[in-house]
Amino acid sequence: MIAVELIKLARRPRSWVAIVLLCLLPAVVAVFVAVTHVVPPPGQGPTLLSTVLSNGSLFPAAALAIVLPIFLPVAVAVVAGDAVAGEASAGMLRYLLARPVGRTRLLVAKLIALVVFVLAAVVAVALTAYVTGRILFGDKPITAGTGGLTSGVIASTLSGTPMTPADILIRTLGAIAFIAVSMLGVGAIALFLSTLTDSALTATLGALAALITSGVLVALNSSAAISPYLPTRYWLAWVDFFRQPILWRDIDRGFAIQGVYVLVFLGAAWANFATKDITS
Repeated sequence: MIAVELIKLARRPRSWVAIVLLCLLPAVVAVFVAVTHVVPPPGQGPTLLSTVLSNGSLFPAAALAIVLPIFLPVAVAVVAGDAVAGEASAGMLRYLLARPVGRTRLLVAKLIALVVFVLAAVVAVALTAYVTGRILFGDKPITAGTGGLTSGVIASTLSGTPMTPADILIRTLGAIAFIAVSMLGVGAIALFLSTLTDSALTATLGALAALITSGVLVALNSSAAISPYLPTRYWLAWVDFFRQPILWRDIDRGFAIQGVYVLVFLGAAWANFATKDITS
């Protein structure tokens, strides 16, 4: 069943279109930056975009910052919202369950396909951004004070301390893992809603509405009491991987809160789907 869901995911054109568009947006931004040599001042615009002119090795992190607020959550919500509701709207869900396929097994297969899509999307953005950054911006060593070029140092953290290629790789992998887990939180919400309705669009829009509401509440001082528990509260904590030392407080909290959302909404999805009267 898992293999079937993965094959269906790979054969759907929209899966590839979503990934291509996610990779294309940072590439377009990189071209404009490379041509104009104009970047946002530090602290403005996508994180780390102001540093890529001096070294393209940091562009994967900047690319993730570009797609994270809107485009990546939308892509994940579309795939997850269609997981169960799409089968129901097409009239295929009842036939799938008529075969010797348990509901739990089917839901697990849908979840694994969603995890694969999330990882594929995030890794594809990072890899294409790395290639684009190296081609357009290079990876020249930075200067350290009056001592000239520092051996092995090609960039600096947000704190101003130098980073070697190994440092950049490790920190970027940490950012990829954090963003992937955050998107699984989005996917869990959309997957739960997908078990409640026969409309994939309704499930997708419901998940996006929840994220928009969370973003609005996070920005309000009056909702400070519940802000730490909202799904989007720690989405940008991955930036702390690029500080020296790494600030683990918000990173740990981000992993924890997304883990809770994943467990709660996947549990709710299973409880609903396992007892749901399938009519389509």
